Amino acid sequence: MHTDVLIVGAGPTGLTLACDLARRGVRTLLVEKADRLFPGSRGKGLQPRTQEVFDDLGVIDAIQASGARYPLMMTWEDGERRGEWDLIERRPVTPGVPCPDVWMIPQWRTQQILLARLQELGGSIEFGTALTGLSQNAERVEAVLEHPDGTTRAVTADYLVAADGGRSAVRRAVGIPMAGESVDPRPALVADVRLDGLDRDNWHIWPKAPGGALLLCPLPGTDDFQLFAQFEEGEPDTSPDGVRTALAARTHLPASAVREVRWASDFRPRAALAERFRAGRVFLAGDAAHIHSPAGGQGLNTSVQDAYNLGWKLGQVLRHGAPPQLLDSYEQERMPIAAEVLQISTHLHRAGRTTSAGGGRGAQRGTSTDQLDVGYRGGPLSTEVRGNVPEDALQAGDRAPDAECIAADGTSQRLFDMLRGPHFTLVAAGCEPPAVPAGLRTARVDAYGAGLFLIRPDGYVGLATDDPADLVDHLAAMGIRSGALRA
Repeated sequence: MHTDVLIVGAGPTGLTLACDLARRGVRTLLVEKADRLFPGSRGKGLQPRTQEVFDDLGVIDAIQASGARYPLMMTWEDGERRGEWDLIERRPVTPGVPCPDVWMIPQWRTQQILLARLQELGGSIEFGTALTGLSQNAERVEAVLEHPDGTTRAVTADYLVAADGGRSAVRRAVGIPMAGESVDPRPALVADVRLDGLDRDNWHIWPKAPGGALLLCPLPGTDDFQLFAQFEEGEPDTSPDGVRTALAARTHLPASAVREVRWASDFRPRAALAERFRAGRVFLAGDAAHIHSPAGGQGLNTSVQDAYNLGWKLGQVLRHGAPPQLLDSYEQERMPIAAEVLQISTHLHRAGRTTSAGGGRGAQRGTSTDQLDVGYRGGPLSTEVRGNVPEDALQAGDRAPDAECIAADGTSQRLFDMLRGPHFTLVAAGCEPPAVPAGLRTARVDAYGAGLFLIRPDGYVGLATDDPADLVDHLAAMGIRSGALRA
């Protein structure tokens, strides 16, 4: 069997990439070692930038219908409420930012929504399928897949993407080391529980509980709470009785309040980064490339955006004849971002630990975590050729903000509506757009300043120029033959 892209791992990273490739007509085989989707709520916060990604992929309505904004925190001590406070820096909707707040939705539900979208696009997951062998040459990747009954089969692919988590079998197979540090020596317990005796209006926290802080967060669209408990001493017991014991020891609720433990896991927060994100025709994405503390809700979001960055590049190379060197930009763009985000999540974790004794008010989440400022200025695909551009002006490499625009047919639209899909878009600000090749959309926008802005399929400005002639070489590097362009 041969496929264009073999994706190993069907978590949020693998599912996002599979959806993006499917809408580009790229043949994809998505395999998952487990016999089902991940069942826990673990990565429950979707940052504003990730919501924009999911808007482009056509799942934002389902995401919004299944989630909610974060509730206010409620601190408890000695069985009494000690007051509300806000973990999130709330911001209003603006013309450029339609989704300004982090959105809470259990990870298992996000994955269900992505799988439904993948199936709409004609894709699927092969569950119970593990990668047991891997080799590659200059032309292809050769993999051995094992099925639940012990049988194996050989698969070849043009490229392979490791989306198989922090213990990635693919990363080990290609010999890429991962270096990191322990963010917190204390182990932690996380579980999804159904319980009685607690309202769902707040995210409840017992910061001074004996043995370590405990939090209970109501999960929207469900009857569940996510339980998180730190352990100052000893190891977490992930059995149902162990979860009940931890809750009863640290809160005013009895063990019998927990009706059901639906999922439980333990972990030690750590931060780690792979030495590189590519080995030949094999790419690392998500937790296979970087591991985060859960503080700040950065892990899942950075992982989704890895997939979003890589997907359009694979599509251009495999379907539109872009030079394979385009794929070199994946590591060049994403590795510095992952390193920076790791520092943010580690700082937030340690800040929260330092301040928990004072009531649980750790570092607040806001512009440092929403990932709207993540960009690729100075990167290999960011070409800024205008002169004397102010530092705070929109430049090549920046996220393209939403705005009112005029489409080529003269209708007024939202720019994000025009960007939705696997194409490039040329925005003309303060000028008329030039003639462009088929498949490239154009729009006029006043809010962007002045110039021509070529927006990549992942919503970042690739080229900012005053001269339409600059488009020719830039488009050619993306696999778009433009011929002669005229103003």
